[in-house]
Amino acid sequence: MEKILWISLGCDKNLVDSENMIGLLKKAGYQFTDMEEEATVIVINSCCFIHDAKEESIDTIIEMGKYKENGNLKALIVCGCLAERYKDEIEKELPEVDAIVGTSSIENILNVINKVLDKDKEGIIKSFEDISKPAHTFADRENGTGGYTSYLKIAEGCDKCCTYCIIPKIRGSYRSIPIEELIEESKRLVDDGIKELILVAQETTLYGVDLYGEKSLHKLLHELGKINGLLWIRLLYCYPEEIYDELIDEIAKNRKVCHYLDIPIQHASDDILRRMGRRTSKEDLINIINKLRNRIPDIALRTTLITGFPGETKEDHETLMGFVDEMEFDRLGVFTYSPEEDTPAALFKDQIEEEVKLDRRDELMELQQEVSIDKNNALIGKEFTVLIEGYLPDENVYVGRTYMDAPSVDGNIFVSSDETLVSGDVLKVKVTGAYEYDLIGVLCS
Repeated sequence: MEKILWISLGCDKNLVDSENMIGLLKKAGYQFTDMEEEATVIVINSCCFIHDAKEESIDTIIEMGKYKENGNLKALIVCGCLAERYKDEIEKELPEVDAIVGTSSIENILNVINKVLDKDKEGIIKSFEDISKPAHTFADRENGTGGYTSYLKIAEGCDKCCTYCIIPKIRGSYRSIPIEELIEESKRLVDDGIKELILVAQETTLYGVDLYGEKSLHKLLHELGKINGLLWIRLLYCYPEEIYDELIDEIAKNRKVCHYLDIPIQHASDDILRRMGRRTSKEDLINIINKLRNRIPDIALRTTLITGFPGETKEDHETLMGFVDEMEFDRLGVFTYSPEEDTPAALFKDQIEEEVKLDRRDELMELQQEVSIDKNNALIGKEFTVLIEGYLPDENVYVGRTYMDAPSVDGNIFVSSDETLVSGDVLKVKVTGAYEYDLIGVLCS
C-alpha cells in the first residue's frame, strides 16, 4: 500500500483544504506517514501569499524531491495557491513535480494520485477548474488540528481587490458556502470532539451576500449556536467596513460566540488606506471600534497592520503609531509590506527600503507590548472560562486559552493545578499574573 506524506503550508484556509483532501484519500484506503523516507507519495499544499511564503513552498518542493533518489518516493504533487498561480513555471522549472492541482480542483486529488501512480503515465498531470465555481463542504473532512479546535471555512475567494493582494487572482470571486452545508459540517466536527469552531474566509463579514442577497453571517452564527456540545464560536477576518448592526447584536447575545473579533485594518493613514485600495478612513475605523466596545464592553479586538507600504512617509507611520496608542487593541500583529507580482502596489513608485520597513514594524510592536502588558495586568484577579490544550511537564503547568485568544496567533494562560487535567477540559480559572502576551492562573476553588 502506498504511504502519503502530507505537507500543508500557509493559512488556516489552506489547512481546511488539506483536511478535505486527506479525508478523501483516507476514505479511499490510502495510508499516511510522517516519515519522508517512508513516503511513496508526497503532497505539498502550497502558499504564495507573500514572498517568504512563496520561497518556503519552492524550497519544500525541492527538498522533498530529493527523496526520489534517497527514499521510496514515486510521486511528488503540488496543490494550492503556488500551483494555481505558477503552474507553467512549476512545470518548466521543477521537473521533480509529477502533478499540479489548482485551488478549485482539490476534490480531484484522488484521481490525480491514481493517475500519477499509473505506470503508463506520460508527462506531468495537471488538474485545474474554474476558480470561481461554487464553493461547498466535504463530507469526509479529516480534522487535522489534533485538538479541540477546528476551522470552519465559510466562503471562498474575494472581491475586495486590495492593491497589495493576489488572492482574487488565485482564489476567484467571493462565494459563500450554503448555511445548510456549514451546519452539517459543524455537527460532524462537534460529534468528533471539537469544542471551538473558528470561522474563516478571505473576508467573513460578507458571508451570504452572493447566495441570499444580504449579509447573513449573523444568521449563520444563530444556527451554529444551537449545536449541542459546542463551547465557542470565533470570528476571524472581519473587514471593518462590512461589520453591521445585526452581526454585533448576534455576537452580543449569542452565548457561544466569543466576544472576540479579528478586524484587519492594515493602516490608519487615510492616504495609505486609499493607496491600498481599502474602503475605510481613520475616522471610519475609530467609529466602528467605538461602536463595538460600546455595544460589547468586554470584546477583545485583534488587528493586523502592514508597515512600509509604498509611499508611506514618516508622518503616515506616526499617524499609525498614534492610532495604535489611542485604540489600544487587545491583540495586534504587524507585517512588513511585500511587493507581489501582478499586483498594482508592486508597480507603485516610492517603494520603501527593507530596513525602514523593519524599523517601523519594530516600533509598532514595542508600542503594542506596552499596551498589552497594561491590559493583561488589568485582568489579574478576574475569572475566565479556559479551554485546556496541553501540559508543560518541565514547568508543571497546563496550557489553555480564554475567549480572548485565538490559537497560534494570540497568547495562552498557564494554569497551575493540583488536580490532573486533560486536554479538552473546560474550567474556571483565576488570573494571578501577567506577561506581555500571556497570563498565569490557578483553578477557581
